[in-house]
Amino acid sequence: MHLLVGLIDCVAYSPQGDRIASACEDGTVRIWDAITGDRCQPLRGHLAKVLCVVYSPKGNQIASSSDNTIMLWDLKPENCIHTLSDHTGKVWDIKYSPQGDQVASASDDMTVRIWDVETGTCRHVLSGLGGAVHSIAYSPKDDRLASGSMDATIRLWDVETGLCRQTLSGHSNSVLSVVYSPNGNQIASGDRDLTVRLWDVSTGASRLVSSGHTMEVNSVKCSPKGDLIASGSTDNTIRLWDVGTGACRRTLIGHTDSVFSITYSPEGDKIASGGNDETVRLWNVETGECLNTWEGHTDCVQSVVYSYQGDYIASASDDTTIRLWKVKGGCVKTLEGHTDGVRCVVYSPNDRQLASSSMDRTIRIWDVETGECCRILIGHSGWVRNIAYSPQGRQLASAGYDETVRLWDTETGECCLTLTGHTDRVLSVVYSREGDLLVSGSRDKTVRLWDVASGECRATIQDLPGLIWSVAWGPQSDDTYFVTASGNGSVLKWEIMNDEKSIQVRLLWNATNGRLAVTGAVMRDVHGLSPLSRQLLEQRGAIVEPELLPEGSKESSSSTQWPPVYPGPSYVVEEEQKPSVTSPASKQPKSVE
Repeated sequence: MHLLVGLIDCVAYSPQGDRIASACEDGTVRIWDAITGDRCQPLRGHLAKVLCVVYSPKGNQIASSSDNTIMLWDLKPENCIHTLSDHTGKVWDIKYSPQGDQVASASDDMTVRIWDVETGTCRHVLSGLGGAVHSIAYSPKDDRLASGSMDATIRLWDVETGLCRQTLSGHSNSVLSVVYSPNGNQIASGDRDLTVRLWDVSTGASRLVSSGHTMEVNSVKCSPKGDLIASGSTDNTIRLWDVGTGACRRTLIGHTDSVFSITYSPEGDKIASGGNDETVRLWNVETGECLNTWEGHTDCVQSVVYSYQGDYIASASDDTTIRLWKVKGGCVKTLEGHTDGVRCVVYSPNDRQLASSSMDRTIRIWDVETGECCRILIGHSGWVRNIAYSPQGRQLASAGYDETVRLWDTETGECCLTLTGHTDRVLSVVYSREGDLLVSGSRDKTVRLWDVASGECRATIQDLPGLIWSVAWGPQSDDTYFVTASGNGSVLKWEIMNDEKSIQVRLLWNATNGRLAVTGAVMRDVHGLSPLSRQLLEQRGAIVEPELLPEGSKESSSSTQWPPVYPGPSYVVEEEQKPSVTSPASKQPKSVE
């Protein structure tokens, strides 16, 4: 095929499959020979870029839209037979009826119009929608028209009368695409949150086909109010999950590459994010709008963190620098000193210091006001992937590629304890709100809970579905749960029941590759759920009774899961395990810059 100049918003095959029509930015519709790639004479007439193009069922006509106009073209000879211009907003979608005697159009003006192809007159104006309409679809029987709207609903219209016969509600964001099944009994729809639903036309019931990250989750954070969990993924998106149900409430789209780090503002109304596109972005949690994009780093942004006062954001990058950004401004400081990529940055609880960890195997503590490095912590024999301050700020925990977690005294720079037990790189650490427990996640697909005072491993969660990129504790008001993010795209919420003798951990919900699920193949394998929680999970297809399992399935949770999810973690209460304590003779010398 010949090269095109400009963007192509839409392409359509002819019914016979021998031609392709393209909607071009230069205001033309171009027709191509699908076999040879040769270009035919373009159809000219639109005054702005063409948004949509579609063939008639017989292939003898084309309909195209641009701004608020629709043009109907006769292909033999090639000329415009009607220009339809009653819409007052952009026309995003057009469809021929199965018989080819009608054309329907969907517009920003919150209406759908049905036109007579022969006369070019408008038969019906379908109104009453609560937002712009981006997609429409005729039923195979030609008696219904489905429309997907920005008000998150799908409406089914009677083509003969123009009346709305049914409204399908269930999406949480703008519906961008609708399509009928070949038999007309079902409708599939997709929304701005990347959620796909399948609807039964006769009952209006729907089920979730897909929702959730499509690639590994790199970062997870709990909102200060405790109502949302945010996750950032290699699929370039950030998702906000309802803490109670695990449902995806919103998807933040704007990064052009992997999202590696996210952080809530102290009030919880904003999220800052950093990623492989070398940008730091600021988002409105309520609307999902990207409020600001800061550029300056020259390599991937691995970590972002809000100051406790909420007026600054710090970012760490593989370009070896840390940058301080004023929320209502831009970059105010660049901290230099690491000799390799910086993987994590955190504020001390009093906002006076920053700690950073690096691929150069060191941790640096910085004076925020002066930008000077005041201490270098040396001890790990591999990259330091993650760090966390204790709630009081007197201790710092670090996660290393040397398979250890280390606890440091922030005043002296001494390594107090070295926690061993993981069998692969440790990727994330977080303190409990009281500071008495530490959670670590590893590439060995385990999560470990440590007693901070003694260094003992109190519990281990094994057999997780992927490496654990991120762990986050619940909000200040709720110290009973933590959240993990895995390499398979799952976000899991865990409840902790802690007494002096033992720690009990249970999985509350799991959003895994678009499926909300709990461990256990059948209901009796799921323990500790309240009646309401059980009912909600049953409704979402997360728990299935034995008689509902697929034919030939066994009831054992070790062999079969339905819906298909990972086999489920196992939980181990550790026997007393003595930590590795760094003796004075073996301490690495403190380095002060």
